[in-house]
Amino acid sequence: MITLDSIHKSFRNHTALENLCLKVASGDIYGLLGANGAGKSTTLNLVLGFLQADSGTIHMTHPEHDSTITSNEIGYIPENVQLYPYLSGLENLEYFCTLAGRTYSQIELSNFLTTCGLQREAHEQRTSEYSKGMRQKVGIAIAMAKQAKVYLLDEPASGLDPLASNELSTLLKNLAADGAAILMASHDLFRVRETCTRIGILKRGRLVKEILSNDVTSKELEDIYLNFMKD
Repeated sequence: MITLDSIHKSFRNHTALENLCLKVASGDIYGLLGANGAGKSTTLNLVLGFLQADSGTIHMTHPEHDSTITSNEIGYIPENVQLYPYLSGLENLEYFCTLAGRTYSQIELSNFLTTCGLQREAHEQRTSEYSKGMRQKVGIAIAMAKQAKVYLLDEPASGLDPLASNELSTLLKNLAADGAAILMASHDLFRVRETCTRIGILKRGRLVKEILSNDVTSKELEDIYLNFMKD
């Protein structure tokens, strides 16, 4: 569903990505691991179309009929979800759905938030009162309401407490089980191991290792990662 083929990207004299090739199929959760500056966020920004590759191709297609996935079918959840603080979670969701050209009843909107783990008593609260985990849940609800086929997440578990982080993992697995393709960038080796089906390690813009999550323990993944990070 997501295919990056021989991607090169440079900024002035700095090579951000070099010959990056990866695929994320429907039902996959692909975790990109790497140090700061490894190219994780650059990869997401290229897939989103915020940046253009110097060379190489990026394709996003529906697996069932091979048509191109449009921007309205992509859900992007950044590290810090930006919401209107004077609006409630429900009002934010309704507003962003309207921007995407989708109309739902109040019950349907509330069900999206509940599905994403936001307590019902928080639906009408102003988001200025929300924790980071609560804002993340609204961000995912916005992506779900768009009926996204592709989800792109940049450090989604950063700053979340263990319970909220575990709830996020469960939600992503449910989305993948429904056929979504999910690409997430993270520093959190444990959460990536617990959440993702496949893992790629980026080092200085190069994909140096791909691993099936079921083939390694969290400790083995840590050892592999640290070994690659050594100069």
